[in-house]
Amino acid sequence: MIIHNPENIYSTTILAVKRNGLTVVAGDGQVTLGHIVMKSTANKLRSINDGKIIGGFAGAAADGFTLFERLENKLEIYPGQLKRSAIELAKDWRSDKYLRKLEAMMIICDKDNILVVSGNGDVLEPEHEAVAIGSGSNYALAAARALLTNTKLTADKIAQASMSIAADMCIYTNHNIIFQKVM
Repeated sequence: MIIHNPENIYSTTILAVKRNGLTVVAGDGQVTLGHIVMKSTANKLRSINDGKIIGGFAGAAADGFTLFERLENKLEIYPGQLKRSAIELAKDWRSDKYLRKLEAMMIICDKDNILVVSGNGDVLEPEHEAVAIGSGSNYALAAARALLTNTKLTADKIAQASMSIAADMCIYTNHNIIFQKVM
């Protein structure tokens, strides 16, 4: 499942892959401002609840951090309920005048779920065991789905290979890739 934001977020690639009970989230380190690389070693992944939930964002950094804070607040209200918390976050994001202006998207995962949350009010689960957002999402997801279908590689190896392919093809994605596993 590839999700495109109407504002065309050209900033990064975030990929989540699940295989044999292991979920890995990967994100590149490139931060661009227009067509200029401002930083190449950013970390766009966050660990929540002692590593039980991992997420990544594409889009404006401040907006991504705001969304993670809001998600953490929802998880305090609905402990252990990632889907419910994501739905409540999406409802707020869509209906709140301030949040509606946020320009970011999120992938959030726990041991059972991979979800994409968008400002359009979407909370989506991938049909397959991989999902990607951001400018290199087409490349990373195509590679991940091919590797999931045609190899026995582990989730972390699939994520690594897929992100490398995206970095080779997308000018807004680099090879400084960070990986986090859901505990």
